[in-house]
Amino acid sequence: MVEMEKEKKAWKKDDKKRKHTGENADGGQKKRKEEDGENKGRGEGGKNRLDPTSVGYFRRVDDRVKEAFEDDEMKEMFVENVLSEVKGKAALVALDRTASITLQHLLPLSSLDQVAEVLKELTGETGSDVKTVACSYCGSHVVESAIRQMSRWSESPQTEAEEDGPLATQVLCLSRVVRENSAEFIKHVHGSHVVRTLLHVMAGCIGPPRTDTQPAAKARHVPPQLVDFDIPTSFWYEFKELTENLMTCVNLSVTDSIASAVFQTMLTVCHRKRPKLCKKLLNHILEYLTSRSAAPGVSPLLVFLKDQASSHLIEKVILLSHKALLRDIYKNHFRGQLVDLALHPIANFTIQRLTASIAKYKMFPKLFDELVEGVEAILAAGHMGVIVQMAESCAESGERQDELMRCLLGAFHCAEPGSRHTSCLPLFLSLLTYEVYYHSDTAEGGIDTQAPLKSMCYHGSRLVQALSKFKERSLLLSSLRALSPADLLTLAADSVGSHVLQALITTSSDKGRGKILKRLEGQYVHMACSRSGSRTLEAIWSSASVTHRQIIAQELAPSESQLRSDQFARHVWAKFALSHFIHRRSHWLEIQTGESKKRKLFSDLLE
Repeated sequence: MVEMEKEKKAWKKDDKKRKHTGENADGGQKKRKEEDGENKGRGEGGKNRLDPTSVGYFRRVDDRVKEAFEDDEMKEMFVENVLSEVKGKAALVALDRTASITLQHLLPLSSLDQVAEVLKELTGETGSDVKTVACSYCGSHVVESAIRQMSRWSESPQTEAEEDGPLATQVLCLSRVVRENSAEFIKHVHGSHVVRTLLHVMAGCIGPPRTDTQPAAKARHVPPQLVDFDIPTSFWYEFKELTENLMTCVNLSVTDSIASAVFQTMLTVCHRKRPKLCKKLLNHILEYLTSRSAAPGVSPLLVFLKDQASSHLIEKVILLSHKALLRDIYKNHFRGQLVDLALHPIANFTIQRLTASIAKYKMFPKLFDELVEGVEAILAAGHMGVIVQMAESCAESGERQDELMRCLLGAFHCAEPGSRHTSCLPLFLSLLTYEVYYHSDTAEGGIDTQAPLKSMCYHGSRLVQALSKFKERSLLLSSLRALSPADLLTLAADSVGSHVLQALITTSSDKGRGKILKRLEGQYVHMACSRSGSRTLEAIWSSASVTHRQIIAQELAPSESQLRSDQFARHVWAKFALSHFIHRRSHWLEIQTGESKKRKLFSDLLE
């Protein structure tokens, strides 16, 4: 403790000299004044906030936490000393913008008993004090970090008389507070995140911690990976009580988007850890939604589908529903309304989820037959997600594939005459009709069908990738082979087109793949020097025979200096072992042959 006091004084002395990360060139005085005067960052207590000296101390603690410790003993001593500074003012620390971040980073390094002490101070004697912290911008992150540490519960052996441990006791206390104030918590923008984390921890599965940064575009629609962990038996009973209590607020889940997110989390964790309870909750939610009053002859569910908040909840219900519930939803609420809903700006997303969920059941052909009648209208409305999902579900189910292909050919005006079939790939990729793509007003002569490949788009790429999984792909492959080598290079080097080329090549037979690769000869160096093209080339290599690999290597080898100096191609050079190919070709062939046999063996086993 004496050493820590000395260190703290040294930090205070140095505080005037050292800039905080992100400060301006003038020493960051302006930004620091703004932070000191910001009630949001310093807590709702107004004057009851940390003094500047303490803020500087916690800033330096955070810098130290990010560095590696010499050993566990040093780490434990450091954590203990810092937590001694937190003791007695945990709420102030949790409500401070800078100090709360430090505390979030420190809790994973603390023992569970130490975390329990912090959480106990935040909740107070009765637990009611936690609302102030949990429903604040900074404090909610601290509370989440504390309860997330329960994922380490099994790592700390407890005695039989103390199975749960101090932290589990505090988490149960927090859960009871949430139950007593459920409506207030689930509607609060910050408190709702604490409830969602609590649901994960109570169920025994947890995802990555919440951050304030926006996820990358590709990751926005990808559900977070959950990790299971052991929990005390008491959590199972408390989880059931918590979910039953939240269900009393089901009316909020369809009117409030924040509360809706809490219910979606509850259903997700129940589906993973308590499937029987999940079925019960799904039935309860659907029963509530369908019991509301609506216009005569109109299902109330259709009204909720067109609302932003409630539609997300219905999507989650559909994704997690079992066969009997899905059949009920489709027959009693959606049948006869699919096209109208697919044309709606909000409801069309629910139709996509329904189409995806029903793909594996016998009712899919009936849903498809109704939707396919409105394909052109759906295309005109720009709701390409519905069309793409139809194709993906056809690929998954193995049903109605020929019907969808014929419908798409007609919708893009390349069904008749038959000579237009070879244009289907560029049209699907660009989502343009034949006349628009080739700038023609009539179907008669004078059309340049060798127009360069252009206007490829994300949904067009996804559509063709789905179609490439169909049993009959001859039209797509014929259209691909009709492209010029320059167009193939454009396709391979495009961020969305490259996925199409990969899908068509990797799903082709050896003979079909050879025809495509023959057309690509002369383009491999350009592909290797492109971000997307290099990935496409690696995908081609993975599925290519030894003969085709030799052809690719022979074309690339003479351009050694260019490839090894290029930021993308150098990875291709290393992965294809081209130095080995040049200097020890017989050994290279031996390795490639072995890999080919191994790949074929695994392929035969999977089939």
